[in-house]
Amino acid sequence: MKYIQLLILLLNSLLMTAQSVYKTDVLIIGGGASGTMAGIQCARLGVNTVIVEETNWLGGMLTAAGVSAIDGNHRLPAGLWGEFRKQLYDYYGGADSVETGWVSNTLFEPHTGNELLQKMTAAEKALQVWLNTKWLSVKRDQQQWTVTVMQGNKQRTITAAILIDATELGDVAAAAGAGYRIGMDSRHDTGEEQAPEQANNIIQDLTYVAVLKDYGPKADKTIPKPAGYDAGKFACSCDVSDPASFDSPKNNCYRMMQYGRLPHNKYMINWPKCGNDYYLNLIEKTPTQREQALKEARLHTLRFVYYLQTVLGYKNLGLADDEFTTPDKLPMIPYHRESRRIKGLVTFTLPHVATPYETANPLYRTGIAVGDYTIDHHHLKNTAAPAIDFVKIKVPSYNVPMGSLIPQGIDGLIVAEKSISVSNIVNGATRLQPVVMQLGQAAGVMAALCVQQKLQPAQLPVRAVQEQILKANGYIMPFIDVPVTDKHFAIIQKIGATGILKGTGVPYMWANQTWFYPEQPMPAYELVKGLRSYYPQLNTYWAASGNMCTLTEFVNIAKQTGIVISEPQAISDLQSAGIQSAGAADQLSRRAIAILLTQYLHPFEQTITISGSLK
Repeated sequence: MKYIQLLILLLNSLLMTAQSVYKTDVLIIGGGASGTMAGIQCARLGVNTVIVEETNWLGGMLTAAGVSAIDGNHRLPAGLWGEFRKQLYDYYGGADSVETGWVSNTLFEPHTGNELLQKMTAAEKALQVWLNTKWLSVKRDQQQWTVTVMQGNKQRTITAAILIDATELGDVAAAAGAGYRIGMDSRHDTGEEQAPEQANNIIQDLTYVAVLKDYGPKADKTIPKPAGYDAGKFACSCDVSDPASFDSPKNNCYRMMQYGRLPHNKYMINWPKCGNDYYLNLIEKTPTQREQALKEARLHTLRFVYYLQTVLGYKNLGLADDEFTTPDKLPMIPYHRESRRIKGLVTFTLPHVATPYETANPLYRTGIAVGDYTIDHHHLKNTAAPAIDFVKIKVPSYNVPMGSLIPQGIDGLIVAEKSISVSNIVNGATRLQPVVMQLGQAAGVMAALCVQQKLQPAQLPVRAVQEQILKANGYIMPFIDVPVTDKHFAIIQKIGATGILKGTGVPYMWANQTWFYPEQPMPAYELVKGLRSYYPQLNTYWAASGNMCTLTEFVNIAKQTGIVISEPQAISDLQSAGIQSAGAADQLSRRAIAILLTQYLHPFEQTITISGSLK
């Protein structure tokens, strides 16, 4: 009888252990800007997904860090970023209602962003979100991940085939054994002449944002004087000169305050010049060490708030009482501009951004997200940082290569957020909210395809991932003049990703550009040059002139590749696509050429490597 009781106890124990292991297909650690989008996208592709998030909010830097002013991609509303923006428009009453501050075209209250993201995730049946849950350990064994988490006071175990690191500092990738870099790269390692001679571990300043609320002209919401307050540290905070526009310095405190003005008479305080930026490298510190170090960063922001209220006279602006639930009313997490950068299958560097069509590896062919914000670094609070003249680094808009999300030598792991494989300099552009949201969406696509096709991330076909991104209204090429509403959007995106028809990049203020010019004609010789990497037999074809390409010329060029095209049928195909052509002798627009290439030559279907080369 005694042995039977022991056996029953043992069986019950084993049953309880088995029940405490939660199984899912994809596990995302970090419910920030990228993690939330990864979860939504993965679930929409029918794959069971869990998001584990340490705070009780979704959105990370968008919400829990208070950076609720979107930087960049106003004219590139790709995928879930565009969907989230549309929800903001609907909530506040249109685009004009969120253009409240001059730093951005889209500003919103952090708590509203969180609520909208909670709504978006709740709509996905295949997605579970575990808030207030910390990850403790990760382990890979027998082709799956085993992750231990602390959910409230209860320790739980989750197993998953694919793991996505969407943490703020790349902690999961590091724990999983992925190689990474921290700080500034040496120019000799990245080939970036603007980088310093020697590498170092200096990262960008972080910021504890403050959200202030106008309590009325007679209100006095001045906070107690913070310890260590020194008004002199904030004396130049009213300098609103724009280095990207070569403005002369000017002081305007009112304009400085309007920088991050939010709807409903609130103000996002995220100001670099003698403001609340703060230098602190937490990346390799323990959670306890981070918590201690961040106390001074929070205090620094409170000092700046006190300066605004007393020296500048904004005593009616107090810390918002309807945003963050923390004791000091500051955000739950700081705004981290930089984290670990994994050593990925490819590394995205400045030449790939500045001259994408001229680099040895055509990474632009493998794009899975797009960005247009200029390369922008915050180093004012660390005087030891080597000087880099970012004003002189002029680049067009760009796309991020798929291989930068896949760490070297680690199966089953995809990295998102700011920890992708980029150089320190390029991180100054890829760290912005819309890009990070797209990185998350791409990570979700990749994870879902891994599960469905039983592949490792490094084995995924690039074109299959891009196809799914396009189906989700994402961009793989940063063409500003062919919006997602264009009926030939996907065709032009695909042809752009082959490199046969190239975009024209324009460095432009704080919103760089790449133009496809769909209605312009193109020289026949330029078309031949674009086709040569796909059809080597064209290397000896010299019958294409500098005249603009006609249908007859296109048919002749196609014939050299072995493709026979009937001119009447091609005219009919163009007319069916909405292109009116009077005859074979008419000049073809780049749009028409993209349509014909897709219809007859199918270059996008040709397999490419993770580095963009043709197989």
